[in-house]
Amino acid sequence: MAEDDRQPGKDTVDRSEGFGERLLGVLLDRAHEMPPQLIAPLIAEEVARVGGRDISILLQDYAQLLLMPLPGRGLSVGEPEPIGDSHAGTAFLNATAVEVPQAAGLRMYLPLLDGSDQVGVLALTLKTVDDNDRRLLRRLAGLIADMLVTKHSYTDQFFLTRRREPMSVAAEIQWSLLPPLAMSVPQVAVAGILEPAYNVAGDSFDYALNDDILHVAVLDAMGHGLNAATMATVAIGAYRHSRRAGIGLSEIYAFMDRAIAEQFGPEHFVTAQMMRLDIATGHLQWVNAGHPAPLLIRNHQVVRQLDGPTTFPVGFGGEEPQVSEQMLHRGDRVLCFTDGLIEEHEAGEEEFGEEQLIHWVNRIEQTEEGVRAVVRSLSHALKEERGGSTSDDATLFLIEWRGGAADHLVILE
Repeated sequence: MAEDDRQPGKDTVDRSEGFGERLLGVLLDRAHEMPPQLIAPLIAEEVARVGGRDISILLQDYAQLLLMPLPGRGLSVGEPEPIGDSHAGTAFLNATAVEVPQAAGLRMYLPLLDGSDQVGVLALTLKTVDDNDRRLLRRLAGLIADMLVTKHSYTDQFFLTRRREPMSVAAEIQWSLLPPLAMSVPQVAVAGILEPAYNVAGDSFDYALNDDILHVAVLDAMGHGLNAATMATVAIGAYRHSRRAGIGLSEIYAFMDRAIAEQFGPEHFVTAQMMRLDIATGHLQWVNAGHPAPLLIRNHQVVRQLDGPTTFPVGFGGEEPQVSEQMLHRGDRVLCFTDGLIEEHEAGEEEFGEEQLIHWVNRIEQTEEGVRAVVRSLSHALKEERGGSTSDDATLFLIEWRGGAADHLVILE
C-alpha cells in the first residue's frame, strides 16, 4: 500500500519519518537506564506502536546453527529457527530484510546489525507495509541491536538464550575473549568460527581495524581444557598489548614469545599466525609461528597456499621471524585455519588433510555469499565430513579484501 493511499482513521498507524524519529528517540532515551530484564517489554511496546504484533527477537546460538528466541514479557517465544533453512536465517546470513506474505498480513524478518555484526533477527507481523514502514523498522532494528550489545555486558540473560547445551569453563573463557564473529566495511570483511563451540579451549582469534590497517591473529594453544584456555588468554593479551604499542610483526612475535615462556615455561607453546593487511592497497604481510599455511582464494577457487618461512611456535624462543608478503587482488579471500581441522582422523584412519579442505572450500565458495555464510557452512560441512565431532579445536577465519574507500559514508546528503 502506498503512503498516499492511507486514509486517516482509528486503524491508521503513523509511520512517517517524523513519527519514526520521535519513536526512536523515546526508545533511546528510555534505554540508557533500562534494566536488562525490561529491554524486551520496551521493544515489544515500541514495535506495537507501529502496528507490529507477534514480536520475536532471535539470537544466534554459539554453534551458529540456530536462532534462539529471547524470552521476555511481550515477546513471542516459539521454536528455534534453523539458520540454514528458514526465512529468519536468510535475513540473518544475508543481512537483509525478508518479507513473507501471510493471511493476516506480512511477516517481516529484519537483521539486528550492530555495526556490521549480525546479532540476530527481529521478527514481527504487520497488516500492511510500505517504504515508510521499511525505513522505520530498519532503523528500529539497528537501535535494538545496539541496545542488546550494550546491555549484553550487564546480564547473563543473552548468554543463556544463545546457549543450547552446557559450556565448559575453558570455552566460557574463550568466548569472553573473542571480538565480534564478523565485521564488514566497504574495503574489507572478516568472519570466524570456533569448534567445538561449547568445549573449545586452546583456539582463538583476534582482529582490529586501525585506520587502513587490519590486524589479525589466529592462535592455537597446546593441550586441552583450562590450561590451554589460560595460555590462549595470555597469548591474546600479549598480542593486543604489543599490537597497540605500534610495533611490527616480528616484534609482536618476540613479545608474545617472551610472555608465554615466562608464564608457562619451556614445555608449553602456542602456534600462531599474525597478519597485517593494508585495506587501501591490498598489501598483506604475515608471520607464521608453526601454523598451517593460509589458503589464497581468487574467483571462488583456492589458487594456492600462502607458503613462507616459518618460525618456532610462540614460547619456544625462535629466532626473529621473516615477514612474508603478498599483494591481493580485489575480491581475494584469505582463509586461516588451525591444525585441528586437517589433522582430525578416526583411530587407525588417515588424517582429514588439506586436500579435502581445499575441495570443500572450492565447493562452498560456489554456493554461499559473504564471508560469514562461507565460514559457517564450511565449518559445519567439514565437521560432518569428520564424523560429526572433533577431538581437537578447529577454527576458521576468513578475510576478504575489497579495496576502494569509505569516505562517502561521512558525506551527509
